[in-house]
Amino acid sequence: MKLQFKQQDFQLQAIEAVVKCFEGQALKSGNFTLERSKQILKKASNLAKGIMTFEALENELNQDIGYRNSGIRIADEQLLKNIVAVQRENYLIENKQLDTISRINIGYNLTIEMETGTGKTYTYIRTMYELHKHYGWSKFIIVVPSIAIREGVHKSFELTQSHFQEIYGHKIAAFIYNSARPQDIESFAADSRISVMIINTQAFAATGKDARRIYQELDQFGSRKPIDIIAQTNPIIIMDEPQSVGKKDSKTLESMQAFQPLATLRYSATHIEEYNKIFRLDALDAYSKKLVKKIQVKGINLKGSTGTDGYLYLENISYSPNKPPLAILEYEKRTGNGVKRVREKLAQGADLFQLSGELPAYQNHTITEINGFQNKVVIGKEELYPGDVLNDHDENLFRRIQIRETILSHLKKEKVLFEKGIKVLSLCFIDSVEKYRVYNELGEEELGEYAQIFEEEYKLAINDFMDLFSQDYNDYVLETDAQKVHKVYAPGSYLGYLQRDDADRVHNGYFSIDKKGRPVDPTVKRGSEDSEDESAYDLIMKDKERLLSFEEPTRFIFSHSALKEGWDNPNVFQICALKNVDGGSQTRRRQEVGRGMRLCVDKNGIRQDFELIGEQVHEINKLTVIASESYENFAKGLQKEIADSLKDRPVKADSSYFFGKLLTNERGEEHRLTQEDSNKLNKFLYKNDILDEDDKITPEGKEKIEKGEVPVPENLQEYALSINNLLKAVYNGEAPKPEDERKQAENKLNNNFAKKEFQELWNRISMKTVYEVKFDTERLIDDSRIRLDTDLHISAKSYEIKTGELTSSDKQTLQEGKGIYTTETEQQKIRAEIYSETAYDLVGEIEFKTNLKRSTISAILSKISPKTFALIRQNPEEFIAKSAKLINETKASLIINNIAYHKTEEHFDAKTVFTNEQNVLQTDEVLKKHIYDFLKTDSGIEKDFAKNLEEAVEVIVYAKLPRNFYVSTPIANYNPDWAIVLDKEKVKHIYFIAETKGSDDVNDLRSVEQLKTNCAKEHFKTISGGEVRFDVITNYRKLLDVVELK
Repeated sequence: MKLQFKQQDFQLQAIEAVVKCFEGQALKSGNFTLERSKQILKKASNLAKGIMTFEALENELNQDIGYRNSGIRIADEQLLKNIVAVQRENYLIENKQLDTISRINIGYNLTIEMETGTGKTYTYIRTMYELHKHYGWSKFIIVVPSIAIREGVHKSFELTQSHFQEIYGHKIAAFIYNSARPQDIESFAADSRISVMIINTQAFAATGKDARRIYQELDQFGSRKPIDIIAQTNPIIIMDEPQSVGKKDSKTLESMQAFQPLATLRYSATHIEEYNKIFRLDALDAYSKKLVKKIQVKGINLKGSTGTDGYLYLENISYSPNKPPLAILEYEKRTGNGVKRVREKLAQGADLFQLSGELPAYQNHTITEINGFQNKVVIGKEELYPGDVLNDHDENLFRRIQIRETILSHLKKEKVLFEKGIKVLSLCFIDSVEKYRVYNELGEEELGEYAQIFEEEYKLAINDFMDLFSQDYNDYVLETDAQKVHKVYAPGSYLGYLQRDDADRVHNGYFSIDKKGRPVDPTVKRGSEDSEDESAYDLIMKDKERLLSFEEPTRFIFSHSALKEGWDNPNVFQICALKNVDGGSQTRRRQEVGRGMRLCVDKNGIRQDFELIGEQVHEINKLTVIASESYENFAKGLQKEIADSLKDRPVKADSSYFFGKLLTNERGEEHRLTQEDSNKLNKFLYKNDILDEDDKITPEGKEKIEKGEVPVPENLQEYALSINNLLKAVYNGEAPKPEDERKQAENKLNNNFAKKEFQELWNRISMKTVYEVKFDTERLIDDSRIRLDTDLHISAKSYEIKTGELTSSDKQTLQEGKGIYTTETEQQKIRAEIYSETAYDLVGEIEFKTNLKRSTISAILSKISPKTFALIRQNPEEFIAKSAKLINETKASLIINNIAYHKTEEHFDAKTVFTNEQNVLQTDEVLKKHIYDFLKTDSGIEKDFAKNLEEAVEVIVYAKLPRNFYVSTPIANYNPDWAIVLDKEKVKHIYFIAETKGSDDVNDLRSVEQLKTNCAKEHFKTISGGEVRFDVITNYRKLLDVVELK
């Protein structure tokens, strides 16, 4: 299996941010001459003859010593303007001056923030290619804090090599610095390709013998110092995790000056110090854009009790559609061989005293309540919630619970993902190798304590799981009408996969290796939590892709906690830290979840991201942390750690936040918000419930911002998108909260699905159609030409010149930066055509985005004015995207009333549209009229609408339609929201398909949206003979207007 890579917009934006900072820099490649060439010998001869001075020779030698990066030729003022322009594009705080580091010179510093799991390494590797392409720079040094990250970076170069070869046509020469191989440095300087040296800080900033070699004159290196050769290449430094390698006043930062870098690019998710920040993709952005996994937590809460000394562990509550809930409880039981712990499903009324063999600790302990809605069990006077452990003072038994819960979560997730071709891995961190693997007196390998526990619990879990599997299948087979109740259990391939490998084959350990080949605890330096042992990381990196294959039996991985930085396998779905939570760093929980945040890949190495699977991305990509603490403590701690990392985010959208911000419309025109604009905008947003009285974003406002539906004052209407993006940058004070995995319930189809009324509706809406479009191609070409000539505007590259004067000011005014007031501003265009070197398939790109023929696209482009066509020089990507958008809108307006639908013989299959593969947070009461027990949505509008449907006497049954039920349209597949059956005694039209939106005003819908809704009306009218009504509504009252009360 080979990992597949693709271009992702957010990574390209981060790359573009760096490239744009150096606009104006000429494209130039370094010169090359070998040191022992004839020319240099001739120059040395001239020196001896007195024809040349020593200083002149030294200067020329410096120029000729191999391929070097040409110096930065743009002035500081231009660089600052470039940086501010990039910050403005990315809605960041704009610099007043270039940030520098006091008494340290490592070139210009740029800060790029990227959340863990979003492809930081991919991004900076590709940035090297782009800097080489635009400016000719080819020498880079990646400085990393540890061997773990060093090995991971080097592995990334290997994995992405063919991907970048396809894009750029050449490969990067990357190597890990080794003090024993100075010849690698000579190759680095003399290679004409992009050359990259990966070095960990201990190799040049420590005091050991190996670290000193880089500064010494070496015989095997021609009596030269390696550091001098590196410095003469004018490298660009890339700091990976600068909070670890580049802290202010650190020895490491000071030592970096010896490389004499042109610039330093700083990449991290958790910057402590920031210099000229040009890009931000923080935890909030990554989560909201679905670029990382969703986090779930399985907490374990240790409790004491005054009412009993008996041990109790409530694992979960088991639900059944037709039976009362059962408590899955572990307790102690008297047997012939003493007392042992047993795990059983118990019903309300169970007497633990009798069940335990009359152990005194359980006297008067009967299960008096199993509350499925509140997710709790009452035993005696004690309330237990899933995950609660009562009276357990044995750490090993606590670890047994953690291991068991890891296995149960793994199997639950694996059952669903196996059929999708996704291998599930679980990662357990331990603090001592002996707990996993030991050696007897003969030196033979034996299982450690945790490995024994794992195999015991795995066998039990597999047996229970397969019993449940078989029972579910039997229930399914007994159903004579699959249309009534559909279950997705399909024994066969997954059952075989479970049975294929015994318990001893499904787990493996990754540790440091000693000279005898035995696993040992890794060496950790004082003051560090991480190991520098190369042997362990060699194994981890070597097996990275193999572990993703179903042929490889290993699914549960044990590794030392000090090796955590080496793990970034995308298919880690469970993480369990089998160690105490006391102490640790201030970002312990973020580090813990960080090892499993990457989106998973399938068996073909294809990443399961939003672009591929849409809204399902957070259904499939869920990381479960089996915590050593309660859910509440872990969730609260994780949220605090995330919130602390969002320190530079504005938290209020008051008038001062808006004042001075530059807005851009679709025509590329700019408008800077005045104080009056800012005051009016702030009041308008408050009036429309986007902001509360403290200028913070409301829950309703957050939903509208995410949908791009924020209302704005009439005079700023054309800048609505810019204002929406400004509001996206405001942090509402709430970090993403991890889900409580124990409150997850399987969202099963209930009896409403089998109701005659719903089945009759389904029979009317399940038919598929094909559409026929009738419009004049010549008119489309002509109307598109007019639209492009009128509305296509590409923003010119520009910079702003501000003139100001210093006023007589006091010290405080100067410290606040208010001593200089602006007297004049002027916008200047950048004349250079920075895209002239790149070739684009203009017709092909627009053809792909519009689904029109190449001949049609060619005809449109050939008829637009030369002035409009010349806009492509300013920004080809923007030209393509905006042209396609305008053509699509023109197409939509032409066909909106000229489309016809025809029935086909095909139908949507209820078995695949409605499945039981849904898990929801059990936070609401069970729904009475919905075909599922719970509603799966994050939308406040949809929750309110469902509440209205539940309360309405006119409604018999309804369904929130899954995304795999759709109407085909010329633009894209369209997914309506609701299918509703109403009482025929109370309304005229009993079958209704609804789309819920914040506004039902047709003028508020874009032409593309209007086309989709019009297509849906025609589709449902065609397949039902007019019996099924479709409309866009805002609330239940509007629905009643459409269906007409009797």
